[in-house]
Amino acid sequence: MRRSRRNISERAERRLYSKGDRTKARAITGVVAGVVVWILIATVGNLAVRAAWPGYAEVEAAMKFTPEMMMCRLVVGALSSLGAGWLAARITNQNSGAIYALAGILLVAFAPVHYGLWEKFPLWYHAVFFASLAVMTVLGARLNGRKVQNRVVAG
Repeated sequence: MRRSRRNISERAERRLYSKGDRTKARAITGVVAGVVVWILIATVGNLAVRAAWPGYAEVEAAMKFTPEMMMCRLVVGALSSLGAGWLAARITNQNSGAIYALAGILLVAFAPVHYGLWEKFPLWYHAVFFASLAVMTVLGARLNGRKVQNRVVAG
């Protein structure tokens, strides 16, 4: 008796939410989770760099980084993008629309930040950072070992 009630409940829930609705919900959840994990990985990475490299913390407020420090910052950003893409792909079942949306949101979110920092960093730094946001996010999604599925996110 218990089993049949559960089956009825599961069938009713499936009818209540269409596959398209579930796909959209997963896409939104994956993109939001990707942004959150990007911030978390970047924060933990930055704290680790500060702890491991005493000179880094001293110049961070003034943004007077050496080329080695800038490279380290780029590596932290790239790892953040890899993690964000991996998690988004995991949640969305490799939904390419959601993965590209995540990469686009990261690019749009960092454009005003880097505009404000334009004079403090060389052009190559900005170029590598923005390229890594897109490329490493998509690469992170592909690390799941499944093929990225072409699905439309928009309704």
